[in-house]
Amino acid sequence: MSKQFDVVVIGAGPGGYIAAIRAAQLGMSVACIDAWQNGQGGPAPGGTCTNVGCIPSKALLQSSEHFEQANHHFADHGIEVKGVSIKVDKMVGRKNAVVKQNNEGILYLFKKNKVTFFHGKGAFGGQVEGGWSVKVSGTTEEELVAKHVIVATGSSARELPGLPFDEKQVLSNDGALNIEAVPKKLGVIGAGVIGLEMGSVWRRLGAEVTVLEAMPEFLAAADQQVAKEALKVFTKQGLDIKLGVKLGEIKTSAKQVTVPYTDSAGAEQKLVVDKLIVSIGRVPYTGGLNAEAVGLKLDERGFVVVDEDCKTNLANVWAVGDVVRGPMLAHKAEEEGVAVAERIAGQHGHVNFATIPWVIYTSPEIAWVGQTEQQLKKDGREYKAGSFPFLANGRARALGDTTGFVKVLADAKTDEVLGVHIVGPMASELISEAVTIMEFRGAAEDIARICHAHPTLSEAMKEAALAVDKRTLNF
Repeated sequence: MSKQFDVVVIGAGPGGYIAAIRAAQLGMSVACIDAWQNGQGGPAPGGTCTNVGCIPSKALLQSSEHFEQANHHFADHGIEVKGVSIKVDKMVGRKNAVVKQNNEGILYLFKKNKVTFFHGKGAFGGQVEGGWSVKVSGTTEEELVAKHVIVATGSSARELPGLPFDEKQVLSNDGALNIEAVPKKLGVIGAGVIGLEMGSVWRRLGAEVTVLEAMPEFLAAADQQVAKEALKVFTKQGLDIKLGVKLGEIKTSAKQVTVPYTDSAGAEQKLVVDKLIVSIGRVPYTGGLNAEAVGLKLDERGFVVVDEDCKTNLANVWAVGDVVRGPMLAHKAEEEGVAVAERIAGQHGHVNFATIPWVIYTSPEIAWVGQTEQQLKKDGREYKAGSFPFLANGRARALGDTTGFVKVLADAKTDEVLGVHIVGPMASELISEAVTIMEFRGAAEDIARICHAHPTLSEAMKEAALAVDKRTLNF
């Protein structure tokens, strides 16, 4: 006999589990289906973000940063250490423990909020009396009936044509998180978020890292002043980043990967590495959803087609996160998950795409929100710009990290903040102030007049806002 729910969510990544919890908090009966499993075959909710994305990558970034600090920067503080080494298996074990804690935390939240969890794959069975039939295939077979269905099946790593992931030599983000020993030479295809973060991890631990990027510009989506600063710093750190390359036919053997390519000058080159990380983007995952059978509309790239409210072409079927249009970011998925749950409950859920922040957790960190200077110029928007270097910030000096700057862009007439761009320490934390200001359509002067604690890195935000009107308090 089928089990009846007000809402069934397919997928327990950031969009799915948040949607399920919020719907339950709003008084609905909710089930969430997820197929991720841990090494023991048990449930591992959290999706790509928790299992092979945001969370584990940050764990490795933190470990590798500690290693680099001990080797190269402790002496500046009078701390003398000798014979520092890295136990990769223990580092990876810690990462796995962090992931497990997050998996268990989500299961606890489901229980606390009375969300019924099903471990397995969810697929549409068709329209039935009372809503939609959703079939669960896993350790046990179940049939659920839901008044509303939220599709939150996420995305998977994009492969290069003819070069499948074996997760031993040719690695996706998953394999890049589980390298068993520091490779002597590591290749990375794609200078995006995943490529830069994973390249940074293994470079700090001693690998010789070469990054191949097809685009002629570095971080084309970021403000170019920030991108140029980041490229300069990463190059100085030892990342060999080659732009404007054209790949040839990649060959693998028992011990190495050979990557022929044409460089930006048109010369034929060859990169031979122990392991190759392919980070050329992600594709929406709808496999096994039975979308075609029920007429769920997908676009030419495989995304579930939704309107501005995340409604699909099917009655009472919604979709959120990486499987729909918009940036593939965990926090974007969470916002959509909450908004859809509230819309189902008759409320007015809200997602503002203009204020979704972007973060790259390298060192220095890179974060931005809103429009870049090149976008404003292209649109013909009159604007003012102000920036402030961390080199002149007291807290940054005390931290020993004065790399980068904060940049504020504001409307030339109204002073409304149009974009904020940061490269430097703790950029991921600092960007939230800019998001808040922009959500309330605040002005650069508002940032400048807010009292910021001293000494903090956030004072650089205040100084950049002051610089919009050619002022400064930093004498």
